[in-house]
Amino acid sequence: MKNYRYLETMMHLFKGNVGSGIFALGDAFKHAGLLLAPPLTMFLGVICVHAQHILIKCNEEVTRRINDPNATTGFAGTVELCFATGPLSLRKYSVFMRKLVNIFLCITQLGFCCVYFVFIAKNMKLVMDVYGIEMDVHQHMAVILIPIMLSTWIRNLKYLVPVSSMANFLVIAGYVATMYIMCNDLPSIHERRYIADWHDLPLFFGTVIYSFEGITLVLPLKNEMKKPSNFSKPFGVLNVGMVIVGGMFVAMGFISYLKYGDAVAGSVTLNLESKEVMDGKIIIKHSSLPQCIQVAISLSILLTYALQFYVPIAIIWPKIVNRFGPFNWPVLSETIFRSTMCLLTCKFNI
Repeated sequence: MKNYRYLETMMHLFKGNVGSGIFALGDAFKHAGLLLAPPLTMFLGVICVHAQHILIKCNEEVTRRINDPNATTGFAGTVELCFATGPLSLRKYSVFMRKLVNIFLCITQLGFCCVYFVFIAKNMKLVMDVYGIEMDVHQHMAVILIPIMLSTWIRNLKYLVPVSSMANFLVIAGYVATMYIMCNDLPSIHERRYIADWHDLPLFFGTVIYSFEGITLVLPLKNEMKKPSNFSKPFGVLNVGMVIVGGMFVAMGFISYLKYGDAVAGSVTLNLESKEVMDGKIIIKHSSLPQCIQVAISLSILLTYALQFYVPIAIIWPKIVNRFGPFNWPVLSETIFRSTMCLLTCKFNI
């Protein structure tokens, strides 16, 4: 059943691309320089959107070839049909390519989920330490495992719309507040490197490409729209959404590096504490705004986990059912599987 309207799809696309990676862009810009990083970021964004359009066109073409306009093949299914209906010499690789793409998708999405645990735990540790509640990062991971696991029990993508909406609100509020703090007393751009060393560029590319993390949601979101044609139009969900996301990326990366220079952390939220130097000692000013930002952003990432988690579960679970099912209690069995996978993404960080 087609469920999503334009704005609902935009919210999912936005949240799929704006995650923990956006707050790492200051570190990325450090490895490219103030002058070189913005055009390179926009260039990578254009490549990313172009690749997503190619994926959509391939999907439309293969559904035309198989004479089934109502087919809703996903990422791996599209790759399989491209090989199956392509040159004769490549058709024998169609099933292998589908399996290979599925493996890469699962590794990528579950990797994002692992990073989310680290991101949330480190930010929450900073907040708790301020108020005298000192715990190890791994203990924070154990605490946040409970709400994250509960969120993974949501089995229908439609029911993630309110969760995605709340996450969008929190990440936008955190983004605006972070920019507000960083824009105070900005140093001169002459104090920063315009172009970094060339051997640092791979770190820039890796961080920025990680930040554009929503390509796996493109086909599922398009297929779930009431009017799928509105997804890839010139002013459709994909183009409009990615222009907004790209602008936010460039602004965050530029201001973060300009503000903190080479001291910018892997996540700029870790730089937000106000510091004063008195008698040669660094004194931390316990302003409540940085803590509010860290809590809001951590909560938004927590709510995003279920959306990133949806893709690998949608790939793996049907195969388990086909191999070992049908189960007497299918909902309970899937819930146990989801909980186990969530536990593994946490365990990989310990």
